[in-house]
Amino acid sequence: MLEDRDYMRQPAYRELKVSFTIALLVLNAVVFLFQQFAARFIPEGAEIMGTYFALSLYGLAHGYVWQLLTFQFMHAGWLHLVFNSLAIFFFGRPVETVLGRSRFLTLYLSSGILGGVVQMLFALELPHIFGGAVVGASAGASGLVAAFAVINWTERFTLLIYFIPVTMRGKTLLWASVALAVLGMATPGSGVANAAHLGGILTGFLFARRMLHGTWPQMQFPLPRSEPREVVAAGGGKKTAWGSAVANREVSSTDDFLKTEVDPILEKISAHGIHSLTARERETLEKARARIQRR
Repeated sequence: MLEDRDYMRQPAYRELKVSFTIALLVLNAVVFLFQQFAARFIPEGAEIMGTYFALSLYGLAHGYVWQLLTFQFMHAGWLHLVFNSLAIFFFGRPVETVLGRSRFLTLYLSSGILGGVVQMLFALELPHIFGGAVVGASAGASGLVAAFAVINWTERFTLLIYFIPVTMRGKTLLWASVALAVLGMATPGSGVANAAHLGGILTGFLFARRMLHGTWPQMQFPLPRSEPREVVAAGGGKKTAWGSAVANREVSSTDDFLKTEVDPILEKISAHGIHSLTARERETLEKARARIQRR
């Protein structure tokens, strides 16, 4: 896959002190090499890795809850590792640049964990279809794809899919990803954890939507920013307005800041790429993230 926008051709992630995208790629490769070493030189090494670190109903039933994390860094073969690494590399770089390193890592791991949970829930109901052990970074990678789609919801970009250039918008990428996951779930015997993919997609979409727009998804697209509402809570035996006049002014001030300062910067990113931002504009984005977190 090759994205034709400027920040994909000239990656802005180089400006980060430490790229978590690259760190994940390295960690996946190291774990895979250890898998190969264990299978060759440790007695019953492959069985031990599969039993204790791949995700399975058997493992969770025995309290191996760490499998929800460890399965994300294991792979069934070289091609499995390569394809997941390509997805992480091409979609992870722009997502990490926009969301920041800590949120990027939270999104990735959360997508993997919740994707694994969705896979196991289906395995409980249909063990003959979804009950096998699961390994791979594809649930986390699916979350990155969904986040990339949210960031570029109405923007056109081109992907090379099996060496065929395909131009689409972010929303098309999201719905196509969901459709492929659902179709895979309806096709038994594929050997692919499509339910985990679906869980990762939904997690990545919700996470990116919350981080970028400050609200949870609604049925209206493109995604609007909701107006602040006063919240009434009980306290001290009487009802008090949690959204006091001061708090309302702060919320209003934050929305004004987002509309007047941040929206033009996001439009600039869409038009010219993340690398086109000045130091002051990057600082403004950081301030916006901090304000959204406090809301």
